[in-house]
Amino acid sequence: MYSYIIGEFVEMTPEGIVIENNGIGYDIKTSSLTAENIPKSGEFVKVYTYLHVREDDMSLYGFLTRDDLEVFRQLITVSGIGPKAGIAILSVMTGNDLRYAIMAGDSKSISKAPGVGAKTAQKVILELKDKLKVEDMLNTSEEPEIVSNTGNTELINEAVLALAALGYSQTDAMRAVRQCSIAEGMSVEELLKLALKQMLK
Repeated sequence: MYSYIIGEFVEMTPEGIVIENNGIGYDIKTSSLTAENIPKSGEFVKVYTYLHVREDDMSLYGFLTRDDLEVFRQLITVSGIGPKAGIAILSVMTGNDLRYAIMAGDSKSISKAPGVGAKTAQKVILELKDKLKVEDMLNTSEEPEIVSNTGNTELINEAVLALAALGYSQTDAMRAVRQCSIAEGMSVEELLKLALKQMLK
């Protein structure tokens, strides 16, 4: 029904924000990460929206980027994940962080969201691993450009496991490794050194 709303940011609410457009105040539920990036009161903002309708409720959910909205739409297709759980997950990690967590099988990071247990987090990974891909980040501005290394899966996995053994989370390890340019014949040790440099940036 609503693709996006452009209006003046009026105030924060316990669950989101109020945007005024043509004399109408829209109560929009947002993630805490979205709320943190909302402009100052009185400034105009464009919010991409999703209207959730059920018998006893109509709620508008909003995000500052179309990508975050699309990630949210994918999240709520997972059985057991409703809009509230989707917002909770996107309050503890960005859409790109979620992609990394799914790719790394890092259910621990996803389950940090309030109300999302380990089993639900594993379900998110299982049902979205073929839908939310790291390559999608090439079209967003959240992260540096990611080099596609799909032909070096074994090398990547070994480097990620090595970083995890050093105490890094699998999600952070996967992000660092994917940002490295892998040369032909590169060893695990060489890739590990490059990834560690990414970690220290």
